[in-house]
Amino acid sequence: MNLISKICSVAAVALSLFGTAAGAGTIEDVRARGVLRIPAILNEVPYFNKDVRTGEWQGFVIDMAKDIAKTLDVKLEVVESSWANAILDVQSGKVDMAFAVTATPVRALSVSFSDPTYYNSFVLVSAKDDLTDKSWNELNDPKYTFAVDLGSAQDLITQQYLPKANILRFKTRDEAIVAVTTGKADALVNTMLNGLVITKKAPAMGSVKVPTPVLSTPSVIAVNYGADETFKSFVSAWAEYNRRIGNNQTWILKSLDPFGITLTDMPVGFGFGG
Repeated sequence: MNLISKICSVAAVALSLFGTAAGAGTIEDVRARGVLRIPAILNEVPYFNKDVRTGEWQGFVIDMAKDIAKTLDVKLEVVESSWANAILDVQSGKVDMAFAVTATPVRALSVSFSDPTYYNSFVLVSAKDDLTDKSWNELNDPKYTFAVDLGSAQDLITQQYLPKANILRFKTRDEAIVAVTTGKADALVNTMLNGLVITKKAPAMGSVKVPTPVLSTPSVIAVNYGADETFKSFVSAWAEYNRRIGNNQTWILKSLDPFGITLTDMPVGFGFGG
């Protein structure tokens, strides 16, 4: 073997070893750090909720993330964030993954997505009877004013399906709720899960109304584009496995139980499994 052949052979071995190391890099980084980091949003029941007395985070996203952390044999670290910043936190490497993300083409330019963890639907929460049994097309009218939390998946839905309606965007969901209760907006646009909790906590908000066609979208986990394929495959496998055997639904229903919400409260045709 001549010198050039030897150099090529050594280079090939080096590249092979580098590829093997890179393939396990992200998981090894998480394990070396000892923590799995996720963003969480204050007062976003049933997804997240922080106990002001103990500082402990609760909610079904926390239960899901704890299960992944347990699988990786690390602890869970929660980074306070917002719906608008969660994707940026993943993109910048501030966190390792973000849950309860609606996959959109625009977001796919910034982060990678796992297989679905569960399916959710977009709804209105309102006390106005004339909004019942409306289509999204009928609601897309300047005579209607809707409140939404800025940067959320429901904000994206209003941009796509209600471009002609008057949309009031707020930094937090609580501010959007106040806009509805004070009459500044006709309805709140949100997800099925949030909507059910809101009607239990604030009966004056009215009821959950499901515009047609029903917009049922997969909720996914966002991970950094730079994460290796082993890590991405692991996250997707976790999501698919726990969705299919019902663990994800169990965690969601557990987080809804304090509000007296069960599967019987879900509209006909709605299912977490898609």
